[in-house]
This record gives sequence, structure tokens and C-alpha cells, in this order.
Amino acid sequence: MNALAEMFRIGPGNKDHYPAVRCAVGVFLPLIILVLFGRLDLVVFASFAAFTNIYGRNEPHSHRFRSQLRAGSLLLGIILLATLTARAAQGSDAYVWILTIGTTLVAALCSVTTALWRLRPAGSLFHIFAFAAIASVPQQPPLWEGMLAAVLTAVLALLIGMSARVVPSHRTPWKRPPADRLLPQEIRAAWLEGLGYFVAAGLAGTLATLVGQWLGFGHGYWAMVAAVVPLVGRSTRHRMQRGIQRIVGTLLGLLVLAGILWLGPAPWQMVLVIAACQFGAELFIARQYLVAQIFVTPLALISTLLVANVPPGLLLRDRVVETVIGAAVGVAVVVAPAAWSRLRARRLRV
Repeated sequence: MNALAEMFRIGPGNKDHYPAVRCAVGVFLPLIILVLFGRLDLVVFASFAAFTNIYGRNEPHSHRFRSQLRAGSLLLGIILLATLTARAAQGSDAYVWILTIGTTLVAALCSVTTALWRLRPAGSLFHIFAFAAIASVPQQPPLWEGMLAAVLTAVLALLIGMSARVVPSHRTPWKRPPADRLLPQEIRAAWLEGLGYFVAAGLAGTLATLVGQWLGFGHGYWAMVAAVVPLVGRSTRHRMQRGIQRIVGTLLGLLVLAGILWLGPAPWQMVLVIAACQFGAELFIARQYLVAQIFVTPLALISTLLVANVPPGLLLRDRVVETVIGAAVGVAVVVAPAAWSRLRARRLRV
């Protein structure tokens, strides 16, 4: 009962509205400009570059600038790799498997990179999402236009991250961040974590692709995103709870999305919804993951509907199936080492 209550407990706030506002503004401005100019094909590039705002959440300004510069550079590299992958291999019969393999490698390597750079939030969830979503876009815009939209959005994120410095009372001392000096055990832990991401994303992607080909589902990378969610946590129980919260929060978020789509919003109104959902997600992401997912789900799917002509009903169905598959795989990957250790200890006692 305590574990169940913990899943629905909302932690205390820590000035969460400040990063929430930064993230909401950071995604709203580039998207509304693209919508007003009729360049919906560039929305996906700006959306994922805007994830730069998420990093350095409560860090002093000098530390935040370094974190966001690193995070933005990594995201831009992933965006470039994704669009090059789409241009080189899209259209081939094996592309769905190329996408799964590529996303699995991104999951592992970006997890290691964020760990070695000590970026927060940790892990490679955003990089998995960015790579797979952009590489899945069938009609790629000119490369320079897509990358320009992404670069300008990342630069805007850096400016927003430093915007509080115009108010003297909100400035933090500008001190050069200390060099990263990682202990051998930290480096080893980073690579072990990368292995966990490789296994979880690879298993979820493979299973989702096979099920999708059998039953006619798409968006297998959503399962890969859901699979790595339980890998971030302070304990096995906490990680399992995150997997369950992902499923429950997604189902509730889909109900919210259904109500939004029933209203038939115009593109500029969808951008407002995206900004509002981004604000809500950042407001609760550190306090209650389930509530944050209620905002994240409409945020992700409305972004997809802006750039792809896909029946909303199919998106809702795919989101449910892929999330359940991915979360189940992620929980299994988390539980397996502990279960194996207990089984081994029991055999030794016998």
C-alpha cells in the first residue's frame, strides 16, 4: 500500500515554474513563427532542438550555460544524423530495421555521453525520440533549412536560459564550471548504464517492430522511448513505479488529447496547446512523473499531427500499444539483474 501511495504522491515544489516558463517559451516562439510562415515541415526540427531548454534546470547560470551548450550540441548532432539516415536509407524494404538498429545505438551512446557530461535529466530518452521521429519523416525538407531551424532554436534556448541575468536579483555569480573529473567507477557505471539502454531499447524496438508488422501498428520507436523510462531511478522499486506511471499517465493523457482533437484546433492553436503542455510537463516532471505524462502525451502526439497527415485514431491506438510494450520491457530489464542475483544466491545456499 505504501508503494501504491508513493506512485501518486506529489513532491514539494522547488521553483518549478521558472524552468517551466523557460521551456514553454522556448518551444512556443519557434513553432509559432514556423506556423505563421507556413513551414510546418520544419516544426519537427525546431521541436526537438527546443529540448535544449530542459537541461540545466536549477543550475547556476554559468553551469546552466555549459550544460545547455553541451545538450544542444548533442541534440543538433542527433538531428543531423537522423535526417542523413532518412535520406540515405529511407524507402528500402529493410528501413524499419535500420531505424530500429540506429535508434538502439543512439540510446546507448547518448546515455553514456550524458552520464560522462553529468547532464540532467540523465539518459537518452530525448535523443531516442528525436532521432527516430525525424528519421521517420517521409518527406524531408532541404537539409540546410531543417538544420537552420534547429540551430536557431537551440541558440534561442541558450538565450532564454540566460535571460534571468537581466534582473540583478536573479543573477548568480558567473564562475567557470570545474572540469569534469570522473572516477573510474563513474566511467564504468556510465558504460554499464549504456548497456542497459542498449538492451532495453533494442528489445523493445525489435518486439514492437515484429508486433507492428504482424498487427499493422506503426511508431515502434515509441516503445523504445517507453522502455528506457524505468532505467532512471534511485532504486528498483522506484524504477518499476516509473514504468507503471508511464502507462497510466499515457492513458490519461490520451483522454485529454481526444478532447483536444474533438475541438478541431487550428495549427496556431495546436502550438498554444504544445506550449501549455510543455509548461505542465516541466512543472511536474521532478515531482510526480504520472501527472507529467498526462501533459507529455498530448505534447508528443500534437507535434506529430502538425507535420504528418495521420488519422488521430491510429496515433492513439499506436501510442497505447507501443507504450505498454516498451514499459513492460523496461521493467523486465530493471528487474532481471535483481532476480538473477537472488536466484544465484539461493542456488549457492542450496
